[in-house]
Amino acid sequence: MEKSRTASGREEKLSLSASIRKRQQEGRFPVISEVKIRSDKEGDLLGTRDPVNLAREMARCPVAGVSVVTESEHFGGNMGLLRSVAAAVDIPVLHKDFITSEHQIEESAAFGASAILLITAMLDVEQLVRLIEAARNFGLETLVEAHSLDEVKRIEDLTFDLMGINNRDITVYETDDDDVARTENLACFCRQGRLLISESSINTPDEVRRAGRSGADAVLIGTAILKAERMSDLLDELVSVGWPV
Repeated sequence: MEKSRTASGREEKLSLSASIRKRQQEGRFPVISEVKIRSDKEGDLLGTRDPVNLAREMARCPVAGVSVVTESEHFGGNMGLLRSVAAAVDIPVLHKDFITSEHQIEESAAFGASAILLITAMLDVEQLVRLIEAARNFGLETLVEAHSLDEVKRIEDLTFDLMGINNRDITVYETDDDDVARTENLACFCRQGRLLISESSINTPDEVRRAGRSGADAVLIGTAILKAERMSDLLDELVSVGWPV
């Protein structure tokens, strides 16, 4: 993937937003693949595989970015994983955790993230405003996710970068059985002009098409990719859904 340059001439990764738009311009459906150690719903997701090698394999496919889950209690992650993946790939890295403080955001930037996830269900509007501004100060984009219409409405006027609809309920650690219909129901209520990402519970090219036709600009997929018999083949199928849908 092409990289931009700073004023000093140093190469840096594209932002997640720019990478999503680049994949769209190439005629591919933007997919953010995910490195996640385990989940309460699915158990161990890696087996004997090395997560950094998996991230490298993901990055060799035309994905828009890689998400890294660092939450430890429910998803088995750690900040060292973020640092290692960010150093190993040349595409944007999204840091996913239960982020509630400026210190976590500072660590995200220091460990190589391009963007962070903020979860509306776990933060009030005042906290969100503060954390969005902190992320901006550290050069990070913000993906703010909602799971309900009330949450979508609560954040619609905030000045963040990417809108996320989580098809599963993070407050029960994504152990529910909701699906891409959540995106289909909520996308029309999201502010126009801001990139929209459909997250979780997406497994097939048809579900990617459904997300795209409802208004999603990209999808974030973790479990299905990690459980696939041939990960690269599935990623190729998903991005080959194409853009526009």
